[in-house]
Amino acid sequence: MGKAKGQQEQGQITLKENGEFQPIELPPFEIVTGEQMSPFYFKFQFRNVEYSSGRNKTLLCFRVDTPGGITEPLKGYMEDEHATAHAEEAFFQQVLPKNSEAYEVTWYVSSSPCVSCAAKLANILQQRKNVRLSIFCSRLFEWEQPEIVEGLRALVSAGCKLRMMKPCDFVLVWETYVEKEDQSFTPWEDCKENYEYYMEKLADILK
Repeated sequence: MGKAKGQQEQGQITLKENGEFQPIELPPFEIVTGEQMSPFYFKFQFRNVEYSSGRNKTLLCFRVDTPGGITEPLKGYMEDEHATAHAEEAFFQQVLPKNSEAYEVTWYVSSSPCVSCAAKLANILQQRKNVRLSIFCSRLFEWEQPEIVEGLRALVSAGCKLRMMKPCDFVLVWETYVEKEDQSFTPWEDCKENYEYYMEKLADILK
């Protein structure tokens, strides 16, 4: 899976007290992580189709910046597979554990957060005022469910910027987070149409 680490290999990232990132051992069958994913995973999991049949996991590409660009941004991706924690929650447990530093966090995710993750993220943002989170979603997860609507509204109220991925965002993810080698990527024919569809649904949710 590109440069991803297997479940029992050294591949997770955490923070030392001095602010440097170091690897820690991944628990078995928890979170797959790495710098780049395979082209197949990206093209299948991130496709912004209306009905996401077979896409039963979350891929989360992250970028962590310090205010003013004091340090180089941290980039990578996470994938929940047979995990006790979803990728969104695991990010704050394993990549960016609680500390007093200020961070600007950007996610590109294959699907918007579920009810549980939305509530947990809102709670984290309320507790950690020094963290700014922006989430760009390929698809909306069960957006017709009232509890999902309430969860996403609460997440935005907690300070999260929630957006749908534009065609140019898919290109950015391809260029940054995919082990593409010599392959090129052109957004799917219906990518813009599906983006506009989901953007309208998200606007209805958040109004």
